[in-house]
Amino acid sequence: LQSYAGRSFVATDSMDFSSLDLVFLALPHGESAALVKKIPASVKIVDLGADFRLEDAGQWEKYYGGKYAGSWVYGLPELSSGQRDAIKNESKIANPGCYATSISIGIAPALNLIDVSDIVVVAASGTTGAGRSAKINLIGSEVMGSLTSYKFGGVHQHTPEIEQMLNQIVKSDVKISFTPILAPMPRGILATVTAKIISNANLESLRSKYAQFYLGSKFITLLPENQMPMTSAVLGSNNAQIQIAVDTHVNRLVISTAIDNLGKGAAGQGIQNANLMCGYPEDLGLSAPGVR
Repeated sequence: LQSYAGRSFVATDSMDFSSLDLVFLALPHGESAALVKKIPASVKIVDLGADFRLEDAGQWEKYYGGKYAGSWVYGLPELSSGQRDAIKNESKIANPGCYATSISIGIAPALNLIDVSDIVVVAASGTTGAGRSAKINLIGSEVMGSLTSYKFGGVHQHTPEIEQMLNQIVKSDVKISFTPILAPMPRGILATVTAKIISNANLESLRSKYAQFYLGSKFITLLPENQMPMTSAVLGSNNAQIQIAVDTHVNRLVISTAIDNLGKGAAGQGIQNANLMCGYPEDLGLSAPGVR
Protein backbone atom coordinates (compact mmCIF):
# COMPACT_ATOMS: atom_id res chain seq x y z
CA LEU A 1 0.00 0.00 0.00
CA GLN A 2 2.84 2.35 -0.82
CA SER A 3 0.48 4.74 -2.59
CA TYR A 4 -0.98 5.44 0.86
CA ALA A 5 2.38 6.13 2.50
CA GLY A 6 2.19 8.83 5.15
CA ARG A 7 -1.46 8.25 5.98
CA SER A 8 -2.51 6.93 9.36
CA PHE A 9 -5.45 4.95 10.66
CA VAL A 10 -7.64 6.76 13.15
CA ALA A 11 -9.82 5.33 15.89
CA THR A 12 -13.56 5.47 15.21
CA ASP A 13 -14.00 7.36 18.49
CA SER A 14 -12.07 10.27 17.00
CA MET A 15 -13.87 10.29 13.65
CA ASP A 16 -16.04 13.21 12.57
CA PHE A 17 -18.65 11.19 10.73
CA SER A 18 -20.66 14.30 9.90
CA SER A 19 -17.96 15.29 7.41
CA LEU A 20 -18.51 12.10 5.39
CA ASP A 21 -20.99 11.28 2.64
CA LEU A 22 -20.64 7.49 2.74
CA VAL A 23 -19.35 4.93 5.22
CA PHE A 24 -18.51 1.26 4.64
CA LEU A 25 -18.56 -0.92 7.74
CA ALA A 26 -16.76 -4.27 7.83
CA LEU A 27 -16.95 -5.48 11.42
CA PRO A 28 -17.70 -8.72 13.27
CA HIS A 29 -21.39 -9.31 13.87
CA GLY A 30 -22.81 -7.31 16.74
CA GLU A 31 -20.38 -4.41 16.35
CA SER A 32 -21.83 -2.44 13.43
CA ALA A 33 -25.04 -1.59 15.27
CA ALA A 34 -23.13 0.10 18.09
CA LEU A 35 -21.06 2.21 15.69
CA VAL A 36 -24.07 3.17 13.57
CA LYS A 37 -25.49 5.02 16.58
CA LYS A 38 -22.54 7.45 16.34
CA ILE A 39 -23.05 8.18 12.63
CA PRO A 40 -25.48 10.97 11.62
CA ALA A 41 -28.64 9.78 9.89
CA SER A 42 -27.76 11.83 6.80
CA VAL A 43 -24.65 9.70 6.08
CA LYS A 44 -25.10 6.79 3.67
CA ILE A 45 -23.93 3.42 5.03
CA VAL A 46 -23.15 0.05 3.47
CA ASP A 47 -22.70 -2.53 6.21
CA LEU A 48 -20.73 -5.60 5.15
CA GLY A 49 -21.45 -7.25 8.50
CA ALA A 50 -24.51 -9.26 9.45
CA ASP A 51 -26.16 -6.87 11.92
CA PHE A 52 -28.94 -5.58 9.67
CA ARG A 53 -29.53 -8.48 7.26
CA LEU A 54 -32.27 -10.39 9.08
CA GLU A 55 -35.87 -9.23 9.40
CA ASP A 56 -36.75 -11.81 12.06
CA ALA A 57 -35.41 -11.17 15.57
CA GLY A 58 -35.90 -14.84 16.41
CA GLN A 59 -33.62 -15.89 13.56
CA TRP A 60 -30.98 -13.42 14.74
CA GLU A 61 -31.12 -14.91 18.22
CA LYS A 62 -30.91 -18.47 16.85
CA TYR A 63 -27.96 -17.98 14.50
CA TYR A 64 -26.03 -15.07 16.04
CA GLY A 65 -27.24 -14.26 19.54
CA GLY A 66 -27.03 -10.93 21.29
CA LYS A 67 -29.20 -7.85 20.86
CA TYR A 68 -31.20 -7.60 17.63
CA ALA A 69 -30.55 -4.30 15.82
CA GLY A 70 -33.29 -4.36 13.18
CA SER A 71 -33.04 -4.70 9.41
CA TRP A 72 -32.04 -2.61 6.42
CA VAL A 73 -32.70 -3.09 2.71
CA TYR A 74 -30.84 -6.18 1.51
CA GLY A 75 -28.13 -5.32 -1.00
CA LEU A 76 -28.36 -8.00 -3.69
CA PRO A 77 -29.50 -5.96 -6.74
CA GLU A 78 -29.79 -8.86 -9.18
CA LEU A 79 -32.57 -10.65 -7.29
CA SER A 80 -35.24 -8.41 -8.85
CA SER A 81 -35.77 -5.00 -10.42
CA GLY A 82 -37.65 -4.09 -7.25
CA GLN A 83 -34.60 -4.90 -5.15
CA ARG A 84 -32.39 -2.66 -7.28
CA ASP A 85 -34.89 0.19 -7.02
CA ALA A 86 -35.13 -0.27 -3.25
CA ILE A 87 -31.36 0.06 -2.95
CA LYS A 88 -31.38 3.23 -5.05
CA ASN A 89 -33.95 4.81 -2.76
CA GLU A 90 -32.26 3.96 0.55
CA SER A 91 -29.37 5.41 2.51
CA LYS A 92 -28.65 2.31 4.63
CA ILE A 93 -27.89 -1.05 2.98
CA ALA A 94 -27.14 -4.47 4.46
CA ASN A 95 -24.55 -6.13 2.23
CA PRO A 96 -25.28 -9.88 1.82
CA GLY A 97 -23.11 -12.68 3.11
CA CYS A 98 -20.74 -14.30 0.62
CA TYR A 99 -22.34 -17.75 0.67
CA ALA A 100 -25.78 -16.14 0.58
CA THR A 101 -24.85 -14.27 -2.58
CA SER A 102 -23.56 -17.29 -4.49
CA ILE A 103 -26.49 -19.51 -3.46
CA SER A 104 -29.28 -16.96 -3.95
CA ILE A 105 -28.25 -15.88 -7.43
CA GLY A 106 -27.83 -19.54 -8.38
CA ILE A 107 -31.35 -20.65 -7.48
CA ALA A 108 -33.47 -17.46 -7.76
CA PRO A 109 -34.43 -17.76 -11.46
CA ALA A 110 -35.82 -21.28 -10.95
CA LEU A 111 -37.92 -20.76 -7.82
CA ASN A 112 -41.26 -21.14 -9.59
CA LEU A 113 -40.15 -24.39 -11.24
CA ILE A 114 -38.78 -26.35 -8.27
CA ASP A 115 -39.80 -27.75 -4.91
CA VAL A 116 -38.69 -24.83 -2.72
CA SER A 117 -39.07 -26.89 0.45
CA ASP A 118 -36.14 -29.12 -0.52
CA ILE A 119 -33.16 -27.09 -1.77
CA VAL A 120 -29.81 -28.73 -1.04
CA VAL A 121 -26.55 -26.78 -1.12
CA VAL A 122 -22.91 -27.78 -0.77
CA ALA A 123 -20.50 -24.87 -1.12
CA ALA A 124 -16.75 -24.51 -0.69
CA SER A 125 -15.03 -21.29 0.36
CA GLY A 126 -11.48 -20.07 0.63
CA THR A 127 -10.02 -19.32 4.04
CA THR A 128 -10.54 -15.55 3.81
CA GLY A 129 -14.23 -16.22 4.36
CA ALA A 130 -13.38 -16.71 8.05
CA GLY A 131 -11.99 -13.16 8.42
CA ARG A 132 -8.56 -11.92 9.47
CA SER A 133 -8.30 -13.34 12.99
CA ALA A 134 -5.39 -15.72 13.44
CA LYS A 135 -6.64 -19.28 13.92
CA ILE A 136 -4.52 -22.43 13.97
CA ASN A 137 -6.96 -24.40 11.82
CA LEU A 138 -6.70 -21.75 9.07
CA ILE A 139 -2.93 -21.47 8.73
CA GLY A 140 -1.43 -22.73 5.49
CA SER A 141 0.17 -25.86 6.89
CA GLU A 142 -3.19 -26.98 8.30
CA VAL A 143 -5.36 -26.11 5.30
CA MET A 144 -3.25 -27.02 2.27
CA GLY A 145 -4.04 -30.43 0.80
CA SER A 146 -7.20 -30.84 2.85
CA LEU A 147 -10.96 -30.32 2.60
CA THR A 148 -13.26 -30.27 5.60
CA SER A 149 -16.89 -29.44 6.29
CA TYR A 150 -17.72 -27.01 9.09
CA LYS A 151 -20.86 -25.66 10.77
CA PHE A 152 -22.20 -29.09 9.89
CA GLY A 153 -25.88 -29.96 10.17
CA GLY A 154 -27.63 -26.81 8.92
CA VAL A 155 -26.31 -24.33 11.46
CA HIS A 156 -24.47 -21.86 9.20
CA GLN A 157 -25.56 -18.28 9.86
CA HIS A 158 -26.17 -17.45 6.19
CA THR A 159 -29.06 -19.94 6.01
CA PRO A 160 -31.78 -17.59 7.34
CA GLU A 161 -30.86 -14.69 5.06
CA ILE A 162 -30.94 -16.96 2.00
CA GLU A 163 -34.36 -18.27 2.97
CA GLN A 164 -35.58 -14.76 3.82
CA MET A 165 -34.79 -13.28 0.40
CA LEU A 166 -35.94 -16.30 -1.61
CA ASN A 167 -39.20 -16.34 0.38
CA GLN A 168 -39.85 -12.78 -0.76
CA ILE A 169 -39.35 -13.69 -4.41
CA VAL A 170 -41.49 -16.81 -4.56
CA LYS A 171 -43.96 -15.90 -1.76
CA SER A 172 -43.57 -19.38 -0.32
CA ASP A 173 -41.75 -21.14 2.52
CA VAL A 174 -38.26 -21.81 1.14
CA LYS A 175 -36.11 -24.35 2.99
CA ILE A 176 -32.36 -24.68 2.49
CA SER A 177 -30.15 -27.55 3.63
CA PHE A 178 -26.68 -26.02 3.51
CA THR A 179 -23.30 -27.65 4.11
CA PRO A 180 -20.22 -25.36 3.87
CA ILE A 181 -16.73 -26.67 3.11
CA LEU A 182 -13.38 -25.09 3.85
CA ALA A 183 -11.24 -25.26 0.71
CA PRO A 184 -7.41 -25.09 0.58
CA MET A 185 -7.26 -21.72 -1.20
CA PRO A 186 -7.22 -18.11 -0.01
CA ARG A 187 -10.38 -16.87 -1.73
CA GLY A 188 -13.35 -17.85 -3.86
CA ILE A 189 -16.65 -19.72 -3.45
CA LEU A 190 -17.96 -22.58 -5.55
CA ALA A 191 -21.56 -23.44 -4.71
CA THR A 192 -23.53 -26.45 -5.95
CA VAL A 193 -27.30 -26.12 -5.52
CA THR A 194 -29.84 -28.84 -6.34
CA ALA A 195 -33.64 -28.98 -6.19
CA LYS A 196 -36.46 -31.22 -7.41
CA ILE A 197 -38.08 -29.96 -10.62
CA ILE A 198 -41.88 -29.85 -10.30
CA SER A 199 -42.70 -28.40 -13.74
CA ASN A 200 -42.32 -29.63 -17.31
CA ALA A 201 -39.17 -27.55 -17.72
CA ASN A 202 -36.27 -29.03 -19.64
CA LEU A 203 -32.70 -27.79 -19.87
CA GLU A 204 -33.39 -25.59 -22.87
CA SER A 205 -36.32 -23.81 -21.22
CA LEU A 206 -34.38 -23.48 -17.96
CA ARG A 207 -31.41 -21.89 -19.70
CA SER A 208 -33.80 -19.46 -21.37
CA LYS A 209 -35.32 -18.66 -17.97
CA TYR A 210 -31.90 -17.93 -16.47
CA ALA A 211 -30.79 -15.83 -19.45
CA GLN A 212 -33.96 -13.76 -19.24
CA PHE A 213 -33.76 -13.36 -15.45
CA TYR A 214 -30.25 -11.93 -15.62
CA LEU A 215 -30.68 -10.03 -18.87
CA GLY A 216 -28.85 -6.74 -18.49
CA SER A 217 -27.05 -7.77 -15.30
CA LYS A 218 -23.51 -6.47 -15.57
CA PHE A 219 -21.92 -8.99 -13.23
CA ILE A 220 -23.68 -12.32 -13.72
CA THR A 221 -22.77 -14.63 -16.59
CA LEU A 222 -24.66 -17.77 -17.60
CA LEU A 223 -21.85 -19.73 -19.18
CA PRO A 224 -22.17 -21.57 -22.51
CA GLU A 225 -23.11 -25.23 -22.19
CA ASN A 226 -20.25 -27.56 -21.21
CA GLN A 227 -18.25 -24.69 -19.68
CA MET A 228 -18.04 -24.81 -15.88
CA PRO A 229 -17.66 -21.96 -13.36
CA MET A 230 -14.19 -21.62 -11.84
CA THR A 231 -13.19 -19.61 -8.81
CA SER A 232 -9.98 -18.59 -10.57
CA ALA A 233 -12.00 -17.04 -13.41
CA VAL A 234 -13.72 -14.55 -11.09
CA LEU A 235 -10.73 -13.79 -8.84
CA GLY A 236 -10.44 -10.09 -8.07
CA SER A 237 -13.75 -9.25 -9.73
CA ASN A 238 -17.38 -8.54 -8.94
CA ASN A 239 -18.44 -11.19 -11.42
CA ALA A 240 -20.46 -14.36 -10.83
CA GLN A 241 -20.46 -17.35 -13.17
CA ILE A 242 -23.39 -19.76 -13.37
CA GLN A 243 -23.91 -23.11 -15.09
CA ILE A 244 -27.01 -25.29 -14.90
CA ALA A 245 -27.86 -28.89 -15.74
CA VAL A 246 -30.77 -31.30 -15.31
CA ASP A 247 -30.07 -34.62 -13.63
CA THR A 248 -32.78 -36.62 -15.41
CA HIS A 249 -32.11 -39.69 -13.26
CA VAL A 250 -33.67 -37.96 -10.24
CA ASN A 251 -35.35 -35.03 -12.02
CA ARG A 252 -33.32 -32.43 -10.17
CA LEU A 253 -31.98 -29.10 -11.30
CA VAL A 254 -28.25 -28.74 -10.60
CA ILE A 255 -26.64 -25.29 -10.45
CA SER A 256 -22.97 -24.41 -10.13
CA THR A 257 -22.00 -20.85 -9.13
CA ALA A 258 -18.58 -19.24 -8.66
CA ILE A 259 -17.80 -15.89 -7.06
CA ASP A 260 -14.88 -14.22 -5.34
CA ASN A 261 -15.95 -14.15 -1.69
CA LEU A 262 -14.04 -10.87 -1.25
CA GLY A 263 -15.48 -9.40 -4.48
CA LYS A 264 -19.11 -10.12 -5.32
CA GLY A 265 -19.27 -11.74 -1.89
CA ALA A 266 -18.12 -8.63 -0.01
CA ALA A 267 -16.25 -5.48 -1.12
CA GLY A 268 -17.22 -5.54 -4.81
CA GLN A 269 -20.88 -5.86 -3.97
CA GLY A 270 -20.48 -3.13 -1.35
CA ILE A 271 -19.22 -0.75 -4.03
CA GLN A 272 -22.01 -1.85 -6.37
CA ASN A 273 -24.58 -0.99 -3.70
CA ALA A 274 -22.90 2.33 -2.94
CA ASN A 275 -22.97 3.22 -6.64
CA LEU A 276 -26.70 2.56 -6.77
CA MET A 277 -27.38 4.58 -3.61
CA CYS A 278 -25.31 7.52 -4.83
CA GLY A 279 -26.73 7.61 -8.35
CA TYR A 280 -23.54 6.49 -10.09
CA PRO A 281 -23.29 3.86 -12.84
CA GLU A 282 -23.68 0.47 -11.16
CA ASP A 283 -20.34 -0.79 -12.44
CA LEU A 284 -18.28 2.31 -11.62
CA GLY A 285 -14.87 1.22 -10.35
CA LEU A 286 -15.69 -2.48 -10.70
CA SER A 287 -14.31 -5.18 -12.96
CA ALA A 288 -16.37 -8.02 -14.38
CA PRO A 289 -13.46 -10.14 -15.75
CA GLY A 290 -11.23 -11.92 -13.25
CA VAL A 291 -7.53 -11.10 -12.97
CA ARG A 292 -6.14 -14.58 -13.65
